[in-house]
Amino acid sequence: MRRPAWFDAREPSLAERLALAPLTALSCCYGAGAALHRAAYERGLVRRTRLACKVVSVGNLVVGGSGKTPLAAWIAARLHARGRRVALASRGYGGRPRARVHVASDGARALQPASVVGDEALLVAKLAPGVPVLVARERALAGQRAMEEFRTDVLVLDDGFQHHALARDVDVLSFSAHGFGNGAVLPRGPLREPLTALSRVHAVLAPKLDARDEALLARFAPSAARFAVQRAPHELRALDAASPSESPAWLAGREVGVLSALAHPGALRDSVEALGARVVAERVFADHHRYEASDVAGLASEAPLWVTSEKDAVKLDAAWWRGADVRVLVEETSVAEPEKFLAWLETRL
Repeated sequence: MRRPAWFDAREPSLAERLALAPLTALSCCYGAGAALHRAAYERGLVRRTRLACKVVSVGNLVVGGSGKTPLAAWIAARLHARGRRVALASRGYGGRPRARVHVASDGARALQPASVVGDEALLVAKLAPGVPVLVARERALAGQRAMEEFRTDVLVLDDGFQHHALARDVDVLSFSAHGFGNGAVLPRGPLREPLTALSRVHAVLAPKLDARDEALLARFAPSAARFAVQRAPHELRALDAASPSESPAWLAGREVGVLSALAHPGALRDSVEALGARVVAERVFADHHRYEASDVAGLASEAPLWVTSEKDAVKLDAAWWRGADVRVLVEETSVAEPEKFLAWLETRL
């Protein structure tokens, strides 16, 4: 589903405000419900599970992509490199789990397909080699299994900010350049919770935000540590592993098609065009779409070269292509000052 245009409209006209008035009323109800849900756990009215290991949550306040999954993988991989016994827990959105807990990867290889554990679980497994990835709706169950099977001492939650049932030691919030959008709660805006939830955040990871969003962070999260993130094209990998990889600059001047199922459908196209390619065809699906062979039929007749994302690639079968050249744009997401961030994180753990 594409993000509605009004999610980012910060100065709507009178006509737009009147037209969206019903959504504004629903937004008030949704925001109140979200705040009450959080308060019930924080005040002890509903019991939280506390695991014997440390828990680091990487989440966001807005719907859609904010780079939280690559950042969760980056944090898990860096802690693993420092000698921590790390596991990563995912909700498995988009998959159809057959058990309460699945081990998507044991750190060495994938053990379940995307159809069962979801695309994000397999993506973080690729981005954080050596780190086991577990999938469960109840993240506490994933943590307990990780401690039993992998002797985990740090559990990293992908998309955990609204998972109040599990107590955390560190809450990290990720933002994209979209920031807070119009600052309203669903369905009037992109926020999952009211801005007051920012007061519970320990650190904010974000690219450069505009002055309005910076002011909102200063107001609602004055004590949160701030770290800049950077995202950059790293490699153009062939979907067929037998073919050689290319530099992203190889795309310059080429006519390409874009194949994606992302929260922000235009994100991949923007990246491809920024590298100098000319987009002549697109096949865009809803976020977490389950690809089938029919979705990619006839690609070669529309464009000589196709580019897809890493998140999409884990759900695509190279056997589906009939003469099409499909490449995966590998983008690196990292904290701009890694050692400073990791030193801060270690003190919290």
